Amino acid sequence: MANYNLNIQKGQAAPAKSSVFNTIKRLLTLMGEERKNLFVALIFIFINSGLNLLAPYLLGQAVDKYVVTHQYQGVIQYSLILLGIFVAALFSGYTQSQMMGRVGQRMLFNLRNTVFSKLQDLPIDFFNQNKAGDLISRINNDTDKINQFFSQSLVQFMSSIFGMIGAAVFLLSINLKLGLATLAPALLIWVFTKGFSPLVKKLNTANMKSTGGLSAEIQESLNNFKVIVAFNRRDYFRRKFDEANTANYRSAIRAGIANNIFMPVYSLVANIGQLVVLGFGIYLIAAGEFSIGLLISFIAYVTQFYNPLRQIAALWANFQVALAGWDRISQILVLENNLQQQAATQTEKKSALISFIDVTFAYVPGKNILNKVSFDLERGKTYAFVGPTGGGKTTTASLIARLYDPTSGTVLLNGADIRTISDSQRTAKIGFILQEPVLFTGNLRDNILYGNQCFSNLNDEELMRELNEVGLDGLIERFENGFDTPINASGDNISLGQRQIIAFIRAVIRRPDLLILDEATANIDTVTEQLLDDILRKLPRSTTRIIIAHRLNTIENADEIFFVNSGTVTRAGSLSDAVSLLLNDKRES
Repeated sequence: MANYNLNIQKGQAAPAKSSVFNTIKRLLTLMGEERKNLFVALIFIFINSGLNLLAPYLLGQAVDKYVVTHQYQGVIQYSLILLGIFVAALFSGYTQSQMMGRVGQRMLFNLRNTVFSKLQDLPIDFFNQNKAGDLISRINNDTDKINQFFSQSLVQFMSSIFGMIGAAVFLLSINLKLGLATLAPALLIWVFTKGFSPLVKKLNTANMKSTGGLSAEIQESLNNFKVIVAFNRRDYFRRKFDEANTANYRSAIRAGIANNIFMPVYSLVANIGQLVVLGFGIYLIAAGEFSIGLLISFIAYVTQFYNPLRQIAALWANFQVALAGWDRISQILVLENNLQQQAATQTEKKSALISFIDVTFAYVPGKNILNKVSFDLERGKTYAFVGPTGGGKTTTASLIARLYDPTSGTVLLNGADIRTISDSQRTAKIGFILQEPVLFTGNLRDNILYGNQCFSNLNDEELMRELNEVGLDGLIERFENGFDTPINASGDNISLGQRQIIAFIRAVIRRPDLLILDEATANIDTVTEQLLDDILRKLPRSTTRIIIAHRLNTIENADEIFFVNSGTVTRAGSLSDAVSLLLNDKRES
C-alpha cells in the first residue's frame, strides 16, 4: 500500500519545500499558452512604470529651468508633456490590469482542471487516506488564493518592483551620495523580510490546513445528518464542529497577525528614508551642491521607491498565502498512481477466468489480510465468498477487480497478469455491484450509462432494445418517468430497492465476463431481491458470478463456496460445510 496521506502526522517527516524560484517556475509551466499573455502584460507593466518614473524628472527640470526663471511658457509646455505621459500611463495601466485579470481567471480554470484530473487518476488508496472535505478545500480555496495573487497582486507586485528599481536608478544618478544614504534603510527591510517570511508561510499553511479540516467536518456532518437525527446526537457533531471552527479561528488569527506585520515595519523604514532625504538634501542645497528642482525630483523618487514597499508589505503576505496554497496543491500533483498498466508478459495456459497465485495483501505493512492465497474461478460458475466480518471477502473481490494490487503474488485474468490489462479492457470484463449503490445527479438514463461509452449515443428506443436483450426492460417500469426520472447523488428521491436496481442495470448491460455482487441484496426487500435473482439467472451461461454474502439463503445455489478468514481462502464444499465453518469460527472468536 502506497502512502498517499496528504496531512503530515505528528512525528512524520515533512516533505521537502521547494524554493520560491522553483515554485514560480512550476506555476508558469502549468500556465501553458497564458505565458505569452503574461509576457505581454509584463511589457505593459514595464511601460507604465517607466512613464511614471519619467514624470518626477521632468517636473524637477521644469522647476529649475522655467519656474525659478519665471519662464511660464516652458512651464505650460512641460505641463502638456506631463499630461500626455499621465494619459499614456493610464492606458498602459488599464491594459495590463485587464490582461492580468484574464490571465488569472484562465490560470485558475486550468489549475483546477489539472488538480481534478490528477485526482481522477489516483487510486482508491488515496481517497481512503484523505478526507473529501480537505480535497474540496484544496480545489476551491487553495487554487483561488493562487488566482488572487496572479490576477490582482502580481500586477501591483511587478509594477512596484519595476518602479522601485527605476526610482533607485534615478536616485543614484541624480546624486550618488544622497542616493546611497536614502537607500541604506532599505537593507533593514530585506533582512526583516528574509527572516520573517518562512514563519508567515508556515502560519498560512496551517490556516489552510485547518480550513480544509473545517470543510471536511461540515461535509461529514451533512452526509451523516440522517444518523445524527435518528440518534439525536446533534450535540456530538455540534461539539466536533466547534472544535474544528475554533482551531480554524485561532490559526486564522495567527496567520492574520503575521500577514499584517510587514506593513508597519515597511512604513517605519520608509519614513526613515524620507527623513534622510530632507536632512541630507537641505544640507547639500546649503552647500551649493544641489538645486531645489532636483530636491523636488528626489523627494518624488523617494516616495516612488518607498511607497511601493508599503504595497509590497501587503502583497508579500498575499504571496506567502499563494505559496502556501501551492504547496498544498503540489502535494497532489506530484503523486503517481501505483496501479499503472505494466508491460505485457507471457500468458499462462489456464482455463480459469480468474486465478490467484500465492497472493498476499496488506493495507498496513505487516498486517496481512490475505496470506499466500491461491485459487481458480472457472467460467460460467457461481461462487460464494462467506466468512466473518473483516475476514477479507471484500478485499479479495477488490483484488479481482484491481482496485488494489497484491503486496506479493499474482492475479490472472484469462491467463494474463491483471496488471498488464488496460483499465478499459478490465472494466469491460468485470462488473462490480456494491451493497451501497453509487448514484450521480442527473436522470435514470445518465446513471445507467455512466462510464459506458458503447451505448452513450443510443436513443431511448435503442437503449430499451439493449435492455430487453439482457432481460432488464421490465425494470424501467419501476421508475415513474422512465429514463427521464430525476436522480440525485444521495438517492433520497427514490427507494433503496430502486437504487440497487440502477446498480444492477448499470453492471449487467455491459455483459461482463465476471460479475461481483458484494452484499448487493443485503438491504432490499424480498420481492426486489427475487426480481434481481431472476435477472442473474438470465445472464449468459459463460458469465462467472461471485456472491459475497452474510445471509446463507443468498448463496444456496452457488456452484462452489469459499470460506474467507484469517488470511486464507479455503474451499468450503457444500452449504452445510460453510455453515459449520462459520459456527466454528464464532465459537473460537
